[in-house]
Amino acid sequence: MNFLAYIFLSGDDELLKIGNFMADGIRGKHFERFPADVQKGIVLHRAIDTYTDAHPIFRESTKRLHGKFHHYSGVIVDVFYDHFLAKNWTRYSSEDLVIFADNFYQSLQDNPEILTDKTKGMLPYMMQYNWLVSYQTVAGIERILTQMDNRIKNNSNMRFSIVDLKFFYTEFEEEFTLFFEEVRSYCSAKLIDF
Repeated sequence: MNFLAYIFLSGDDELLKIGNFMADGIRGKHFERFPADVQKGIVLHRAIDTYTDAHPIFRESTKRLHGKFHHYSGVIVDVFYDHFLAKNWTRYSSEDLVIFADNFYQSLQDNPEILTDKTKGMLPYMMQYNWLVSYQTVAGIERILTQMDNRIKNNSNMRFSIVDLKFFYTEFEEEFTLFFEEVRSYCSAKLIDF
């Protein structure tokens, strides 16, 4: 999963959303310095990652890309799945995606004391280019993949995966739809446990 899915799957708790969003940059037990709800978000993020990486539907999507993109296949599918979530947003949420994104950006701005340096550095670009809403279009996904590719010195060639997205669009969307119902149920149960 990628940013939009992590935030969406966190439910309504602002701090839990922030924790889930920031979790990739927080290693080991370093999360224990954060407020309790942020910690829950980090724990949820890690649980989602474990669940996703082992899920047969997600693995089917990554297998389609593995020959070209190797260990970056999972990262690419995460971004593809965020595209399908954003594109089909009204199926999953009654809140407009633009409002959802604006509320989350505002939440980050309202809580600077708990943000990691990485998050603080990323936030202006995320807002300027409205990443969460840009996921709705293939062109938006292509920009995101190109930016990710640039950050790792173009060694991944992720930007070229847009060709595969277009070619296997129906297959990826069908896999996302099936997978997302299951991960939503999984996260709902996890949130009850918190």
